[in-house]
Amino acid sequence: MKIYVCVKHVPDTAATIRVGTDGRIDEDITFIMNPYDENAVEEAVRLKKQVGEADVVAVTLGNDTAEATLRSAMAMGADRAILVRSAGRPDGITTAGALCAAIRRDGPADLVFTGRESIDAEGFQTMFRLGACLDMPVASNVVAFALEKGMVRVTCEMEAGDREDLELPMPCVVGAGKDLNQPAYPKLPDILRARKKPVTVVDQDQLQVPPSTSRVEMVRLETTAEERHPKPLEGSADKIADAIVRILRDEAKVLE
Repeated sequence: MKIYVCVKHVPDTAATIRVGTDGRIDEDITFIMNPYDENAVEEAVRLKKQVGEADVVAVTLGNDTAEATLRSAMAMGADRAILVRSAGRPDGITTAGALCAAIRRDGPADLVFTGRESIDAEGFQTMFRLGACLDMPVASNVVAFALEKGMVRVTCEMEAGDREDLELPMPCVVGAGKDLNQPAYPKLPDILRARKKPVTVVDQDQLQVPPSTSRVEMVRLETTAEERHPKPLEGSADKIADAIVRILRDEAKVLE
């Protein structure tokens, strides 16, 4: 069985992200594997242990530094990795096209895991575009997964906590949700072994990915200016309480 796991190299949520004068974020910060993608890798590795014979391949699109995220995926148990090298930060259409081309180039997939979304762009598009490109059904925000008699059975978490059970034929794309599993921290021997696992590097241009058809272009980023105008409240406790209620009702419009 060949299982692909698409992962993304994203800024650490604990990092202080600054926008430079060129309208781009200062990328001299810590990057990590997208947290939802950790759930995807964990489930792929669990499935390999279940079926016994499988090739788990981590795939990403990014610059050379994204190899660190691929090494993390291999420390978690992926057998090898593919880095589609690209400059800049491509949109969801380009990303899905590049991942699709890399998977087709490597070989037919039986299953493709992704995270349900990335924590930086939160576009919630890549898995669906990838499924359309590969002509596979897609299940999103999966919180339970089982492989039974050649069919994939999943439980998807919907809005307001509702859940829906689905049955998908293989091959298919599975978007992992946070509650799907609890990713294990790699041990030192796993991290050391991951350094020796193979990473295939291919330039995006070599894959002849069609240009994005998006009508939206990110021109530049700007920091949101937060202006505050504090107003001292004086008087007795009752008067201050009345003033707070009036401000919340008449100015903040959060009370009726």
